[in-house]
Amino acid sequence: MTQAEFARFSEFIIGQCGIKMPPSKKIMLEARLQKRLRALGVPSYGEYYRYIHSESGRGELVHMLDAVTTNKTDFFREPIHFQYLAKTILPEVLSEQEGSKRRGSPLFLWSAGCSTGEEPYTLAMVLSEFAHQHPTLRFSIMATDISTKVLDRARDGIYDEDRIAAVPDALKQRYLLRSRDRGRNLVRIVPELRAAVQFKRLNLMEESFSFSEPLDVIFCRNVIIYFDRSTQERLISRFCRVLRPDGYLFLGHSESVHGFDLPLRRITSTVYRKIG
Repeated sequence: MTQAEFARFSEFIIGQCGIKMPPSKKIMLEARLQKRLRALGVPSYGEYYRYIHSESGRGELVHMLDAVTTNKTDFFREPIHFQYLAKTILPEVLSEQEGSKRRGSPLFLWSAGCSTGEEPYTLAMVLSEFAHQHPTLRFSIMATDISTKVLDRARDGIYDEDRIAAVPDALKQRYLLRSRDRGRNLVRIVPELRAAVQFKRLNLMEESFSFSEPLDVIFCRNVIIYFDRSTQERLISRFCRVLRPDGYLFLGHSESVHGFDLPLRRITSTVYRKIG
């Protein structure tokens, strides 16, 4: 890949999905796109670039974005967030659901950039545990990602056993099924938990995205770190438009809205609340 070709791909990728491609990522991009070149029998990066811009190559864009996106996640990653959800937000919502403020209205959560599903399934475990103790709690979880490949894995809900080390033992017993073939070392999310999460492809760079109801909680953690500052501010501004007044936004441990002109106030580390 020539420097000129890299510059064209870099500009195109940031326009499509917001991901920064500095020169330090040239070797990574070459390696990931090389797999697509081989799969299609395309002889060069230049021809591949022309192909994804052609009418016949329109469907290839999804595969290219699958190849270039980074997907790193874990169950109960940054556990303080799930503790805050369980100990502070859920009791508050329960009180509102039992009172007149939002009687009968479920809690709506969005896991944005959900990757292979560990985050939304962790949310489903935490919410289900709370609902066992407080049956009046109702909730709905939407999980989205730009990558169709990781969404397919998330819907299947099958993980290597070493991926579930952070899941407490009691939750493993309740929400995970071990493979009958013990030599495979696989577990699967139980059907009722899989049914609690709706997975959908969504590109966060779309100018507008909407939900049937205002959202109470958005988890978008370790996603905006790949975007430049202006893209981050535009995206979080769109989050604020779909977030209910007093709703919560959770970001990753190295992400911040500091310096942005947004209707958010910081509650605790990387947890923000929309000004109602």
